[in-house]
Amino acid sequence: MSDCTHDCSSCGENCSSRDKKSLLKKPHAMSTVKKVIAVVSGKGGVGKSMTCALLAAAAQNSGKVTAVMDADITGPSIPRMFGATERASGTDGGILPVVTESGVQIMSMNVLLENEAEPVVWRGSLISGTVLQFWTDVIWTGVDIMFIDMPPGTGDVPLTVFQSIPIDGVIVVTTPQDLVGMIVQKAINMANMMNVPVLGIVENMSYIKCPDCGRKISVFGESGVDALAMEYGIPAVAKLPLDKNLTVAADSGNIESVELNYLSEFYNKIAKKVKI
Repeated sequence: MSDCTHDCSSCGENCSSRDKKSLLKKPHAMSTVKKVIAVVSGKGGVGKSMTCALLAAAAQNSGKVTAVMDADITGPSIPRMFGATERASGTDGGILPVVTESGVQIMSMNVLLENEAEPVVWRGSLISGTVLQFWTDVIWTGVDIMFIDMPPGTGDVPLTVFQSIPIDGVIVVTTPQDLVGMIVQKAINMANMMNVPVLGIVENMSYIKCPDCGRKISVFGESGVDALAMEYGIPAVAKLPLDKNLTVAADSGNIESVELNYLSEFYNKIAKKVKI
């Protein structure tokens, strides 16, 4: 390209001169992480963090050592969903993640702050640098699969994660509205641009089940996720209902105790795809 600055760290172009491996950062010397999956969305408010938490719970329940890196620095919600109230600790060697009741390892901005309601008013470069430190400075112990809860959109943090961390695939979260579907295509196209495979799509708020007759009601319109997955050749699709039990579990920090994990079957498909 004629306007190339030869600085790949700030570029999203997929040109022939790019050596993706040259930009990857090594994890902490004491870390072991076998597979990394990013959970993304084109916009906020679609239930991305809920999906990430449910996938982590499903992975842990399946017997895999699981971790969640909360890369949504300005809007962290993962610790609250898992009931993680303690602060992260450290040693001379590095930072230790918080471990949940079932054994999920978590690193999030909210386990570093004294007050979880304290706002993080930082510029993009500092936010991206912090996410990178979650990979390089935190000691992740024997992790089979790590889920990264990404901030919405296609800005600094997603670009940093895709370029600096060896991502094995992404899961895209959406809702039934046509407008959201259009924005989701941006997230899919970014993943394709960065040569990261899209493993599956989760449609959140897909329906509500009538408590009397059990009929599924499409509150936000008919689902278009199957057509979207077919268009882009995405293999796995899951549809999450509007369920009060999920909301209560997340708000009370009991996401690991949800008896009916809607994403268990979906996780199994993903696990086979990335050979966990």
